[in-house]
This record gives sequence, structure tokens and C-alpha cells, in this order.
Amino acid sequence: MANVLVVAEQHSGSLRKATLHALGAGSELARRLGGKLHVIALGKGIGKMADELRAYADVLVADAPVLEHYLAESYAPVVADAARAAQADHVCAAATAFGKDLLPRVAARLSAAMATEVLSFGGQGAQVTFRRPMWAGNVLAEVELATPVKVITIRPTEFPAAPKSATQGSVAPVAVGVDPGSLKTRFLEFKEVKSARPELTEARVVVSGGRGTKGDFKEVEGLADEVGAAVGASRAAVDAGWVPNDWQVGQTGKVVAPELYIAAGISGAIQHLAGMKGSRVIVAVNKDPDAPIFQLADYGLVADLFKALPELRAKVKASK
Repeated sequence: MANVLVVAEQHSGSLRKATLHALGAGSELARRLGGKLHVIALGKGIGKMADELRAYADVLVADAPVLEHYLAESYAPVVADAARAAQADHVCAAATAFGKDLLPRVAARLSAAMATEVLSFGGQGAQVTFRRPMWAGNVLAEVELATPVKVITIRPTEFPAAPKSATQGSVAPVAVGVDPGSLKTRFLEFKEVKSARPELTEARVVVSGGRGTKGDFKEVEGLADEVGAAVGASRAAVDAGWVPNDWQVGQTGKVVAPELYIAAGISGAIQHLAGMKGSRVIVAVNKDPDAPIFQLADYGLVADLFKALPELRAKVKASK
């Protein structure tokens, strides 16, 4: 086996941006291994998404009522069976909540070793090693997986999105042998947080606030709305109960890589930097000139965020 299988992530039939980065990593692996790239789409009524994926690889489609709502228990056996059918010796997905939940179960079914949060590939030729962070990003380890089948999650901010292929891939159905009655877990409901702002991991611009806001995110949110950005936060702000958990950026939150990341009142703990250091341009506003965030920032402003952000918002508004 020398093929690569990428597990696509979707929401309500729409392909997640992180999957394109997983396909980019999968393409690189397939080239090194001299094998073919496959992608599997799972869900119910996902024909449109399958057609979209044809532009990147050969598509395996698992379309069944039992897969309408994501459950790791129902998805894992289908992905494992598809990996065997595709003769894939590498199975990968983006290191999102979906990938982190699903792929360990797939690895167990394939008796495969697993590497998580992979940042890049090393080794020579087909002898691939995987570079991944340890100790909250303080150490980068290069690991080798010794099992015949290898399962990995990749950090989407570290791999470019896959370009569309000149030719369309094939589409083949996958048998779904999951008995709904045998499942020990069941889907009850999904309470989605509705927001007019873009989703944090998908946004082109992110404005984040930290301990320096003292719990007042009014200026952070005001600037975000002025520039059409998502709002993020440090763990300190989340742990203090100032903002919702789903705003957290960092090692234990969401990993983002927007075109512009504005950090207001964030000192720059290593755990936070691990979640946003892949951003194209980083702007830091902090009244402490020795804040670690300034070592990473492309532009730094030593100032009180409650004075700087309204001035910045006014400049943006005037430029329109």
C-alpha cells in the first residue's frame, strides 16, 4: 500500500476550509510515496460536496442516513474500511475538533500508530517522518511511525491549501455497514452559536483580546465589526468567564492563521502564540513594552488598548 486517504470535514453539506489544507498535506505525502490521493466524504445528501472534492482527488462517498449527524462511533468503521479498500497506508485529516475526535478511533481499528498536530514532513523519500510540537510548542519532535498503516492529523495553518487539479477525479460509493441499533451513542441535537461575524477558524482577519481588556471587550468587538473580523481571546480571558469558550485561540483552543491578527492586551504566553503564530501579519497592542507578543509581532504598538483601538477604528471608518 502506498496511497493516502484524507478524511473530509463538512458542516451541513459545506466543505470546511481546513480540509483543503489536509488535502495539501495529503498531496505532498502521495508524491513522496509514489501513490494516489483519495478523499472520503461522509454524511447524508453530500453529492454536491463530493463533486467539489473531485477537483482535488479521487473521491470515496459514504452517503447514508446513519451518517447524517457526526458520531465518531459510526464514522470510524466506515473510514477504516475505506482505507483498506483504497490500500491507503497513510490516513490523515485536519487537526480540528472533528479530526482529533475521529482519527484516534480510526487508528485503533487499523492497528496503526498515530502522530497528531503534524507541522511538516521529514525523512528521505518514502521514509517519512513527522514533525510535531510537544510541551506546548516548546519542543519540536521528529517522530517515525513504525506500523504499516500510519494515521496523522495535520495542523492546517502549516500546510498550503491544495490547488485544483487539471483533471477531475473519480467518484465511487463506499458501502456503509453500520447498524444504527448497535451504536452505544446517539445524536440528540446540535446547538449552533449564531453570529453575524465570520467563524474564527475561517476568518481573514481576527481581533483578539486578553487579560489587558479587564473583561471589557467592547473595543475589541467594535474594531472587529468595523473590519469584518472574527473575535478571539486568550485563555486568561476565557478562564475568567469574560467571553465564551469558542473564542479561545491557543494551544488548548483554536489554531488560526488569518491574513491579519490583531492582539489587544495579550501578553503572548507560549500557549497563545502556538495558536496564532502562523498568521500572515501580526499586530500587537500592549502597554507593557516587554510583553513577549512583541517578539513575534510584525507591528507593535506600546499603548493602552482603550485609547488605541478607538483611534484605529476611527481611521478605518474614515478610510471607507
